Amino acid sequence: MTSFDEDELGEAYVTGLEAEKRGDIASAAAAYRRCLEIDPADHVGATIRLAGMGEGEAPASAGHAYVATLFDQHAESFEDILVRQLRYGVPEQLADRLKSGGASYGHVLDLGCGTGLAGQYLEAVADRLTGVDLSEEMIRISGEKDIYDKLYVAEAVGFLQKHEEPPVYDLIVATDVLPYLGDLDPFFSSLAKRLSPGGLVGFSTETMDDAMLAGRAFAVGKAQRFHHGEAYVRDRLSVFGFSIEHFEAITVRMQDGLPAPGHLVVARKG
Repeated sequence: MTSFDEDELGEAYVTGLEAEKRGDIASAAAAYRRCLEIDPADHVGATIRLAGMGEGEAPASAGHAYVATLFDQHAESFEDILVRQLRYGVPEQLADRLKSGGASYGHVLDLGCGTGLAGQYLEAVADRLTGVDLSEEMIRISGEKDIYDKLYVAEAVGFLQKHEEPPVYDLIVATDVLPYLGDLDPFFSSLAKRLSPGGLVGFSTETMDDAMLAGRAFAVGKAQRFHHGEAYVRDRLSVFGFSIEHFEAITVRMQDGLPAPGHLVVARKG
């Protein structure tokens, strides 16, 4: 059961959306702050919307309650929206890169596995494949596909920090995870502890040009997703002991009819 008035929250959220659409930022911000008063756990993502409008600092992440709610609501239509409508092809691109040269991997962890978009390409080269997602509905759909050996409902960084079996993985994949994380230190630190010596991580980011980042390591865009600067990603990988094997500028997907720029990255634990 929720501990807040869902009708009141819905009314405040719709008020914020309508004000934002007509360009009334002050009214939208007031409505989103009201959402946070009603529901401090922030199931509607008011915090990240405020940051995207320039009405608040970028949070460390999009928030567990918001991400779980968002993907639970869109699980059934997820693949149609993301792949067919937005032309998202990162899982296939990353899998092709990882499979080059006939590589195979022992135990593979697919963080933010969703409905199994990456898993369907990785199962052929993984001895064991584990999937993790914050959305129960996404995990349910993945389970119906019989791709993964094990599936868990959990937040990506929390899983890396707390789930102890197995102690390490040979490959960890995180497609479309970083757009929901701002500060990458907890993520990369946890990866370094859970990868076997010489193990690989493959992930994607979204970014924006340096002028829009304005010297920031990361920022929230208008679509309520985190955008990371290339220099920041490279620096944090180095700090946590990773050597970069592949760092490629890509179009992650379409957003409002325009290409959304990002990077495809493969790094090895030193």
